[in-house]
Amino acid sequence: MTRKEFLHLLVLQARANGFELRKWFQSKIERQWTSPEAAIVTLASGNRYYALLFSHEFAQAFWKQGTQMQFVVPTQHFTRLNARGQMVTVTRKAYTRRTLKPDAWKYHLREMAACEEPLHYIRRFLVTHEELHAQRNSSESTDGEGPDFELEPGT
Repeated sequence: MTRKEFLHLLVLQARANGFELRKWFQSKIERQWTSPEAAIVTLASGNRYYALLFSHEFAQAFWKQGTQMQFVVPTQHFTRLNARGQMVTVTRKAYTRRTLKPDAWKYHLREMAACEEPLHYIRRFLVTHEELHAQRNSSESTDGEGPDFELEPGT
């Protein structure tokens, strides 16, 4: 999947939750508006997509409170004091969330900023046709492994 295709899917999901690409694009990127496709091509070039990913307007729409969005919360490890005063490591297993909490967008912006590649962080919130096909094929195969997702840098 190319970066352009991926950004298109992100914008579609945010738009379904009220994000106005044209208004945002004209105020943050360029006043000239030709089409949504041209705007996505512009965002996909270079590192301009960072402006979209870290935009509060986009994040609020993408991770809208109460939205049904299935994603996996990864396994977490942390240390704490137990009742005897000893440091113990606690491991929380990965689990699936289906609805978003209030102000989840702020949390996800912080987490995405801490990642080396923000597109890989936000990737886990999209289910694509390719994934559905891979999941269907992997359930039929014996090894159960699907293809890894890679973002092609081209537009």
